[in-house]
Amino acid sequence: MDLTNSIDIRTLRFFISVYNAQNFSNVARKEDVSASMISRTIQQLEDALGQQLFYRNTRAITPTESGKLFFEYAKRITEQFDEAQKALQDKTIEPSGLVRINAPVFFGQRHIAPWLAGLSERYPRLLIELIQTDEFIDPLRESTDLIFRIGTLTDSSFHARIFGTQKYHLAASPQYVAEYGVLDQPTELNQHKCLVYKGFEGPNRWLVRKPNEEWIHYPITPLLSSNNAESLMTAALHGMGIVLFPDWLIGEALKQGDLIKLLPEYEVAIKSQPQHIAAIYPNVRHPPLNIRAVIDYFSEIYGDTPYWQN
Repeated sequence: MDLTNSIDIRTLRFFISVYNAQNFSNVARKEDVSASMISRTIQQLEDALGQQLFYRNTRAITPTESGKLFFEYAKRITEQFDEAQKALQDKTIEPSGLVRINAPVFFGQRHIAPWLAGLSERYPRLLIELIQTDEFIDPLRESTDLIFRIGTLTDSSFHARIFGTQKYHLAASPQYVAEYGVLDQPTELNQHKCLVYKGFEGPNRWLVRKPNEEWIHYPITPLLSSNNAESLMTAALHGMGIVLFPDWLIGEALKQGDLIKLLPEYEVAIKSQPQHIAAIYPNVRHPPLNIRAVIDYFSEIYGDTPYWQN
């Protein structure tokens, strides 16, 4: 008869507790059982495994080499059991309570706020706090659960769900193009009226390249700089000048013909590294259900290829 079939999760938890406490009585008090029961359970476990797991004397209980080895497996088994139990429980637990979301201002207006009604309809017990700022947010210091971040992802202390990589476009209104002409070469940028976003790192740098070639920075003197993307968009739509903005911001204006794409045969950017659109949250084994629900919802909304790139 295979005695290992009699080993259950409770037995493994008793073993782990004895291993850590090295005392039957302390474990018995914690588990509200008798010390003799704990001792008997450990003895039965040793019989089932055919190995002595602890040295016992009147002064101490210390693990044997077999006990040390089995501890690593027992710990892993109980952790996996807890994970499986939690995964099953999550299927029946509805997201509820407060979830705090932080996002860039214009991205939040365009691609988060319009979908919050659907999120609330799906999870009616979920309370949503949306804080929008274009300043850098330190998740460890700010009271936030989930950050929609656009940029280079380098912090390994956080998990990230990447929704896509943003593409940039140079654009101006038909009115501006009619008055000042089409931009033929990137070297002509300094001869045009440029509207530049200015964030906490300073004014955006305008980088241009032919596909698969090196990025070249073209210095410009902005006619207008602002820390508000919506203001720059409004100015561009009224013919004030050229903007360099991501697809999620000006894609609709390009489709509708309110803006005209310039230098279409070139690639443009503000940084040489790929700029990802992602949701980040602390690197924990079990992210809270609220966070996972929000991320999964927006991943579904945005699609494998973000809808603004279609």
